[in-house]
Amino acid sequence: MTEVWLVRHGETSWNVEGRVQGWEDIPLNDNGIGQARALGDHLARLAQAGSPIDAIYTSDLERAHHTARIVGEATGLAPVVEPGMRERNFGVLQGLIYSMMDAHQPEAARVWRSRDPDGDLPQGETLRAFHTRVIKALNELAALHPHQRVIVVSHGGAMDVIWRHASQVDLQAPRVAPLLNASINRLQIGPDRWKIIQWGDVGHLEQSSANDVTP
Repeated sequence: MTEVWLVRHGETSWNVEGRVQGWEDIPLNDNGIGQARALGDHLARLAQAGSPIDAIYTSDLERAHHTARIVGEATGLAPVVEPGMRERNFGVLQGLIYSMMDAHQPEAARVWRSRDPDGDLPQGETLRAFHTRVIKALNELAALHPHQRVIVVSHGGAMDVIWRHASQVDLQAPRVAPLLNASINRLQIGPDRWKIIQWGDVGHLEQSSANDVTP
């Protein structure tokens, strides 16, 4: 088994505004940078106390990569880019405020809300293809680090499908787990079994009101 500490990137201005980010390369805002620093300091203290991190992987999008770089500076590890952990491509919905999707892209908004695994998002990625990509990437990362602990910095959508896979929850079922900025979400991953150890830990942040992902 590999212990994976899945981390959502720090906050961005689009998180605050409630905009769909997807593959748009939005940077961290000042609060997000502070969240990443608090996370890095926390992980450095854990390492000093005997719980070191063996590797850091990150999505190639800047908001995740910047979070990983800050954590790497605190822990002495260089982040490795894994494009498979990138957020879902939401196509024509990207850049829209969630509450305005119906006004601008009604059909794509309907597909998004339906969570139809094979529903077509114009210029985007189906939920099933996204799920397959993320789970494959995380399984491959885990296989590289048997009996080790790794950080994987990713995105809310990726965390959603990972939580569902580990919990055996259908892609179309309601989500009950939070997907919080700069949170630590601990899993054990082996060749035939995924297990959640702890989810949604933001105790290392000064304020635990990190943005959740819109359902």
